Amino acid sequence: MKIIKVENAAVGSHKAYNLLVQGLQTQARVLGLATGSTPILLYQEMAHSELDFSHITTINLDEYLGLNTNNPQSYHYFMKQHLFKFKSFSKNYLPNGLAPDINQELQRYDQVIADNPIAIQILGIGQNGHIGFNEPGTSFHSQTHCVTLSSSTRAANARFFPNKQAVPQKAISMGLFSIMQSQRIILMAWGKDKAETVSQMINGPITEKCPASILQKHPHTTIILDSAAAAKLN
Repeated sequence: MKIIKVENAAVGSHKAYNLLVQGLQTQARVLGLATGSTPILLYQEMAHSELDFSHITTINLDEYLGLNTNNPQSYHYFMKQHLFKFKSFSKNYLPNGLAPDINQELQRYDQVIADNPIAIQILGIGQNGHIGFNEPGTSFHSQTHCVTLSSSTRAANARFFPNKQAVPQKAISMGLFSIMQSQRIILMAWGKDKAETVSQMINGPITEKCPASILQKHPHTTIILDSAAAAKLN
């Protein structure tokens, strides 16, 4: 792991943007994208840049089950509002949270990932160590799967909904095995609430109790942290 410590999220997001630009200059053609508050500043920089993404394919990590793509809380809607309405891509792939046959949808998404190997995967990290929606206990061998969200994840995401009860209980997520196949990973974490989890991810044992700890085994991962998120590192 390469650890980059920065003053704040704005500086860290700009670092991530520069790494992304470097990747595109070396012929990266498939980007793995995350949602949530962590990558918003990165997407703003991408959206207002002069970069041409028309030859780039994107593959998102996850989507809630049961939400229409026009629902303001869906990740389809999130990506449109923060990036896709500003920039045209060759293709944008996200899981279909309304698929009538979920098992078929999981197989479809695995095929999408197989057909479009991810060059650069953007990640955030949850307070319980999840990446994507891979909650603690998820197998390191997992591919796209249906997830029952933990109470802590639903509580953390409740700020985007009217209340915790409105947060969907299930989601579709790219698996940990699939994430690890990415050629390069850029994980960002901001704020003191992530400090303990970041420490476990970087310095703790590699265990399914902290899904992000598997990144210790990835050959090309960059972790970008603001000072608060890095507070418990040596």
